[in-house]
Amino acid sequence: MPDAPADNCLVIVGQLAGDCETRITPAGVPISRFLLEHHSEQREAGQPRQANCRISVMACGEPLTSLARRLAPGAWVRARGFVSHASYRDSAHRLVLHATALDLLFI
Repeated sequence: MPDAPADNCLVIVGQLAGDCETRITPAGVPISRFLLEHHSEQREAGQPRQANCRISVMACGEPLTSLARRLAPGAWVRARGFVSHASYRDSAHRLVLHATALDLLFI
């Protein structure tokens, strides 16, 4: 596949839906996974629209997993990162936000 423009970034704010799961890869890299639930009102074609979604978030390495492990269900989080397949073996269209930054929000 030829090189294409590399824009792939997502910033989303939501609440942690459930518990954060953390594991260590065989290479010793910590990986945390959690589900982020988002609700907002956006404008589309000049009209208000409810935007609701749940997106899986994966945080790799320290200090991201250190923060993710401390998140409680219902915590407000801003996640920044890029979107990709859930795994290299996953050929389905299941997408995951691979976090490059996490911010705990006090709302």
